[in-house]
Amino acid sequence: MTLQKTIENPVSLEGKGLFSGENVVMTIKPSAENTGIVFVRTDLEDPVRIPAHIQSVSSKPRRTALQNGKASVETTEHFLASVHGLDVDNLEVELNGGELPNTDGSCELFTQALLKGKVIDQKSPKEPFIITEPVVVEDGDAKLYGLPDRDDELSIIYDLDYHEHPVIGRQLRRFKLSPQSFQSEISPARTFSTEEEAKELHARGIGTHLSTKDVLVIGKDGPVDNELRYTDECVRHKIADLLGDMMLLGSSLRGRLIAYRSGHNCNQLLVKKLIEQASKKSQASKIGADALLDIRKIQKILPHRYPFLLVDRVIEIEGNKRAVGIKNVSMNEPFFQGHYPGTPIMPGVLIVEALAQMSGLLFAQTLEHIGQLPVLLSMDKVKMRKAVVPGDQVFLEVEAIRMKTRTGVCKGRALVDNQVAAEAQLRFMLVDADPQ
Repeated sequence: MTLQKTIENPVSLEGKGLFSGENVVMTIKPSAENTGIVFVRTDLEDPVRIPAHIQSVSSKPRRTALQNGKASVETTEHFLASVHGLDVDNLEVELNGGELPNTDGSCELFTQALLKGKVIDQKSPKEPFIITEPVVVEDGDAKLYGLPDRDDELSIIYDLDYHEHPVIGRQLRRFKLSPQSFQSEISPARTFSTEEEAKELHARGIGTHLSTKDVLVIGKDGPVDNELRYTDECVRHKIADLLGDMMLLGSSLRGRLIAYRSGHNCNQLLVKKLIEQASKKSQASKIGADALLDIRKIQKILPHRYPFLLVDRVIEIEGNKRAVGIKNVSMNEPFFQGHYPGTPIMPGVLIVEALAQMSGLLFAQTLEHIGQLPVLLSMDKVKMRKAVVPGDQVFLEVEAIRMKTRTGVCKGRALVDNQVAAEAQLRFMLVDADPQ
C-alpha cells in the first residue's frame, strides 16, 4: 500500500513571476490527508482558496492559470510538475501575489523547495487516478492519448515537432516517472520560446523584466546568450508541462501518455475527458447494481402511468434528504411525435415533471407520507441548460430543502453526461390519494 505524502516543514521562496515580473513570496505548507493541492491568496482582504483542479482553470495563453471568483494564480504548471514528479499529494501554498515566482521557467526552484521541506508519508493510502480505457483528444494539429498501463506507474512518450524551426526540429523522448528520474531528467529543463515569439511577447509588455540570459530563447543559430542544459531540453520541458497539467485531475496519474505537439490546452482537454470517462464509469456501476426502487416499486408509490410516468429507477436514497433516479429517454416516447418532428427534443416541462416525481419518491421514504401524492404548487429558479434527446440517460437528483406535514420544497437537477440539462426549485402540497 502506497501512502499519501506531504512535507514535514514549511518552506518559503521569493522571486518574480515569469510573465508579470511581479515580486511574490510563496510559502509551501504541510496539509492534512485528502486535501490535495490548494493555493491561498493571502494578499487579499479575505484570503481566497483556489484548488489545483480542472474546475478552477482560467484560460490564459502559454500558461496554466487557476481562478476562484475574481482571485487567480498563474503559471502553476511548473510547481504542479514538481508536486507530481516527487509524488506529493497534500499541500497548502500561500501567495501574496497573482503569479508563482519563477524566472527561468524550469521546475528546479520548486523541486528544491519541496526537498528542503522534506517529503514524508502520511497515514492514509494514496488514491491515484488510473487510466482504465483508451482516450484521445485533439487541439488543432496537437494530439494526446491516454492509455491503460501498469497501475503503479506513469510513462510518457512525447513527440515535439518544430519543423518550422530547424534548430529545435523534431525531438522524441520516452520517460518513466519516478522522483529520481524527474529530478535528473525533467526538473531542470526550462520553458523556451523562439526569438520571434520572445520579441512579440516583449512588444505586448510581457516578460520585459527578463533578458535572453535569464530564459531560453532559441534563435536561428541556437540559444541566444545562453546554453542548453540538455540537447533535447525543449521536449523535456514539454513533459514537465504535461506532468503539471495532469495534476489538475486532483491526484497523481497512472497509465501511459503519448503526446504529439501537445500544449496546455490539449493537456487540459485530456484531464476533462479522463474525469468525464471516470464519471460515466461510476454511473454505469451504479446502474448495474440492484436498484433501490425498480419500476414495480415506483408504481406502488406513484399513481402516474403511461405516458406520464417519468422515472424508471431510483439508484440512491439518503433518508428523506436526497435521492437520485434515472429516466431513460427513447425515441418511442409519445411526445417526440410533435416535439419536434425531425428534431426530437424532450420538453423542458416534462424534465421538471420528472424532478417533481422524484421529489414524491423522496418524500415517500418518510412513513407518514406513504399514501399521499405530491401536487405541484410552484416552480422557481427554473433553468434549461441542455437539450435532452433520444438515447440520453437523465440522472434526476433531488434534495429536500424543507418538509412539513402537508407541504415540501425540493431543489432538483437533471443531468446528462454529467452536464446539467435542467434545474428547478419545486414547492408542492401532499394530499391523500384516492383509494383504489
